[in-house]
Order: sequence, then C-alpha cells, then structure tokens
Amino acid sequence: MLPFKSKSQDDSRLSHFSFPQMIRNFWRLHSTKITILNRDFVADSMTNVGPSIVSKLDRKLHLQPNHPLNILKTKIEAYFHGINPGYCVLDSMNPIVTTKQNFDDLLFTPQHPGRSKTDTYYIDNKHVLRTHTSAHQSEAIASKRSNQYLLTADVYRRDEIDPTHYPVFHQMEGIRLFSTQSLETELNIERFNDSKEIPIPKPSNDNPYQQVHDPRHVELVGQHLRKSLEGLMRYLFHQDLQIRWIDGYFPFTSPSWEMEVYYNNQWLELCGCGVIEQDILNEFGAQDKIGWAFGLGLERIAMVLFDIPDIRLFWSQDQRFLSQFQNGKITKFVPFSKYPVCYKDVSFWMKEEFHDNDFAEIVRQFAGDLVEQVKLIDEFKNKKGRVSRCYRIEYRSMERTLTNEEVDAIQERIRDQVVSHFGVELR
Repeated sequence: MLPFKSKSQDDSRLSHFSFPQMIRNFWRLHSTKITILNRDFVADSMTNVGPSIVSKLDRKLHLQPNHPLNILKTKIEAYFHGINPGYCVLDSMNPIVTTKQNFDDLLFTPQHPGRSKTDTYYIDNKHVLRTHTSAHQSEAIASKRSNQYLLTADVYRRDEIDPTHYPVFHQMEGIRLFSTQSLETELNIERFNDSKEIPIPKPSNDNPYQQVHDPRHVELVGQHLRKSLEGLMRYLFHQDLQIRWIDGYFPFTSPSWEMEVYYNNQWLELCGCGVIEQDILNEFGAQDKIGWAFGLGLERIAMVLFDIPDIRLFWSQDQRFLSQFQNGKITKFVPFSKYPVCYKDVSFWMKEEFHDNDFAEIVRQFAGDLVEQVKLIDEFKNKKGRVSRCYRIEYRSMERTLTNEEVDAIQERIRDQVVSHFGVELR
C-alpha cells in the first residue's frame, strides 16, 4: 500500500496512445496473442507491456537467499513476529491481477491517474501487472486465514529512468484487523518500548475519520499502527532516529499518514499507512472488524541500509555484488568499479499524445539496464507553437566498459523506434 503518487496526477495529457502494434513487433508475433506465465491473453488497445518487463516476472528477488531485499524482508518479518507471532506471511502471489483487484476493490475512482497507461502496465483491458501489494489485500481479508498479514511482492509501474527508479520494485504490506467488540483488550496485549508520542496532523476534511467509526477506535488503531512502524524503523536504523508524520491520501485508507525519517542529513519518505476503509472490510466479510494497513518499498530502505547507490544493482547477477551479502547481516556495499559514462542526446518535435514514460519505455526495451539515467535537458516552443524536447541518455554498465560502437547501435534503434511508434520528427 505504498503511496500511489503519479507524476501524471495533474497532467491533462494522460496518454491514451495505442500500443498493440508496438507490442506485436516486440513479441515478434503475427497475431495479437501474448503468453505470460503460461497464460494466454489477447492484446488490445490497452496493451503496453513488453518482453523486457515480462522477463523480470520470474526473478523474485525478495525470495533469493543472501540478497539484500530478502535480508531486509526477513528482518521486517522477524520484528513483527516479535510483537505478535500470529502474522501470516504471503510472498508468492501471482503478479498478474485484474483491474478489479488492483483498482476497483481498493476504491480507486475511474479517473484516478494510477489507472493511466502512462503509469500502469496493462496486459489487456482487464488485466495488469500489479502496481502495489494492496492488489492482494481483499483476497487476504476474504480468506480469513488470520487477522494479521505481511505481504511481500514484486510490483510494476511505468516510471522515469534514474538511479532510484526502476519499473519493477518490491513492496511489503502489513494488514492488522481488530474486533470492534474487544478492541481495547486486544491492544492491551501488546506493549511498545517507546512511549514517546510523536505529533500527528489533526483530522481534516481532506483526511477525515470515517463516519462509521467510533473516533476512540480510530485513535487507538492509528496509535497502534504508528507505534508499530516507529518501532520498526528504530529496529532497522537506530533507536534515536528522528521520525515525523504527515498527512497521506490513499483511496483505501482514511485517515492516512506518511512516515518520514531523518537520516544522513535528509528527510526520507519511507512508508504510507492508514485506517482501512470500512467499505473494503464490509465487502470482503470483515464487517465486525476495524483495521490498519501500511506499505513500504524494500528498495528504498535497502539502498539506505546497505549503501547501494544504483537501484539497477539489485538485479545484478555479478558475484562481485552478490557475494558481499549474507543472510541476517546488514553489510555496507563496497563498489567494485565505476565504469565510464557515455552520453547520447536525442531531439525531436513533440506530438500531443507523447508522455515521458512512453519514451522511457522505448529506452528500456532496447537498452535495458545499460542506461543509468534519462534527463530532459532542453525544451522550447517555436513561433508556430511546435514544442521541441531534447533528452540526454546516460549509458553506463554496472559490470563492464561499453564501447562507442554498441552504444551507437542501441541509440540508433531508439531513434528509429521513437519515430515509428510515436510519429515524432527528429531534429
């Protein structure tokens, strides 16, 4: 349930660009049939997922022993089991979900930017690659296997290219349900070492208590949630860690908060959370419950704890990276080399339908993890109102020195694809 924030949120240019021909070219098919994880789908006007993303589906980094993400996942699970051993761990869910699971069950409005093709990987108009672990929240609640869950999964979002963003990352979600009839009794069983209260924003029209809830219940559940997460961050970092809470806004919780911690002289946003919308609990058989949920990004925390400077490194199969980590230990990453960067620019006249994430997707398809960053370095409008953009693509392998010849070949393919698929005019 990590905050679903979209750079497209206030962008009236949310793209409805049709990708099926592009996908058919990528998959080298003569029909619109796509097979993913042994399931057959038919590409349609919403399809925008290609082979470079599908190739990641079976990697499951969070389940690989001695991998930083698995080490962090295990530590978080150990912390919550220390509070209460009843947490049910779910970490092998199928990444293909329906739009109902990913959006409708979580009360996303039809106009929510998270549904946009610029943000989400659509397989067809009814199936997506999950954009958050919350896509499995309703399934977990309805199963009634437990009143408390820890869900971990790889999630997929179309995004920019830089050292801290990747189209596949990993989330961990916590869900805790309480009986409205015995709430205070259940809460009294658990104690937290830190009794210091950290101020929180007051309820507001934008971030209200739900009318169906007893305000006292909301206060108790919210306090339990925040104390649980404050303890987690001090467990992972250090006991005198500075923490603050700010308002959050998510379709599936209210009130909602975001946690920020002060680390290495900067405030880091690490977690989104809140009191679960009662409509969700009612829909999935938990009418007599009130509960909280949180979501956090494992890469975001692991990059800080392990001193990993580039998110692409998590996907490296180079033993110079992997051999540095061991189950149960937080080890600072020692860079084994810094290979030279190669800069290539591409400039073109824009089309109205064009979106930055569409360009990033073309780069990913043909350059993969050889690109460290893509920057918009220039934009101007001529007297006729045409808009030109110049993007700088920074090529740098994490494992070897790239040659000019191979970079030129990739760059030429990117230039060709931008023209053929988006109809732009190169400059």
